[in-house]
Amino acid sequence: MTWGDNRPPKDLGQELNAVVALGPFGGEDRDMLNWIWAGLIVLSFGFAMWTDVGEMAGDRYRNGDALPVVFEPVDEGEAAAVSLPEVLTNRGEERSLDAFAVIDAQAFGDFYGVDPLPETLRVAVTLTSNRDGVDAKLTAPEAGWPEPLATILPFSQSRDERLLASVDPSPAGDAQGVGLVFEPVQFRKLTDIAQAAFDMADTAFEIALGLTGVLCLWLGLVKIAEDAGLVLALVKVVRPLLGLIFPEIPKDHPALGMIALNLAANMLGLGNAATPMGLKAMDELQKLNETEDTATNSMCMFLAVNTASVQLVPPATLVAIMGVSTGQLWLPILIVTGLSLLIAILAARALSLAPVFAKSDPERLKQAKTLPGRSGDSGAEGRDDA
Repeated sequence: MTWGDNRPPKDLGQELNAVVALGPFGGEDRDMLNWIWAGLIVLSFGFAMWTDVGEMAGDRYRNGDALPVVFEPVDEGEAAAVSLPEVLTNRGEERSLDAFAVIDAQAFGDFYGVDPLPETLRVAVTLTSNRDGVDAKLTAPEAGWPEPLATILPFSQSRDERLLASVDPSPAGDAQGVGLVFEPVQFRKLTDIAQAAFDMADTAFEIALGLTGVLCLWLGLVKIAEDAGLVLALVKVVRPLLGLIFPEIPKDHPALGMIALNLAANMLGLGNAATPMGLKAMDELQKLNETEDTATNSMCMFLAVNTASVQLVPPATLVAIMGVSTGQLWLPILIVTGLSLLIAILAARALSLAPVFAKSDPERLKQAKTLPGRSGDSGAEGRDDA
């Protein structure tokens, strides 16, 4: 055998590492996933900026303009401590009055460029006047705020979560011809993305903190079972079945026991127990892996089987929603999850045989490493031919 480009011969281990590094995408694309994530983030910010600029350019929310409204007293026949005109024209000591804000259906549609409301909107409002002007806190109707007021609400909201606006007084100083000016809506999509990032970070921390106790409990029980020999006994029981699905795993390896425990927990709807079992199973499978950055066929098969596990007991969420009626769905759930498990096994097996994935299979590379003399012989031939 000759080295066509007169390169010095490489050790077989170096060749194998190079093949592993190449993977199905090639050596320069090992960080492709990071580039994909970065591209998605940039794309999302670009889309948000495009949408926000378009909304501001088209004045979608009429920032700074006054929405026409008419104020009505709560009870016209009852003498109040302060009248509605006094509140609207007051610019001195703070005064407050409860009233109703009436927004005409057609005027609302014309103002925001949307379809008219089904009916005139009449909501309770608290008017507060002082030397800086008049503020209005509007209580949401039973059906909720119509768009675009529902979108404006997060930007123009009081501490008691009511819609807050400043009152644009009428020239005559009465309750007719006034308007409501809300806080401007700017960079709505970018704000949503930033808020979602913080919310998901908070959720992730809560989930991780909540799983800590569960992981400690179940992994401790697994360790006790392992030291007591129960895991090895379980391996002997499940070996005939799981050995067909995971032929690469040695027959007495504890990974088979962890896989069996994980599948059993999933089938019985014990999600909190299934998670640490699955992590422990992956840890045991990694001990059989010669590489750190490439999953073995057994790992891929376990992931597929775990995701499409047969469900013997309906999930707790479904039971909470449907109650005793969940029993009617037991047979369909069993059939569907059984078919999904079969498809997952066949798909994982077929993909493991595909050349694009088989060339980076750690098990295949491990078998090639068992031929230590091959590298030296090949190198000798290359030097002699050269």
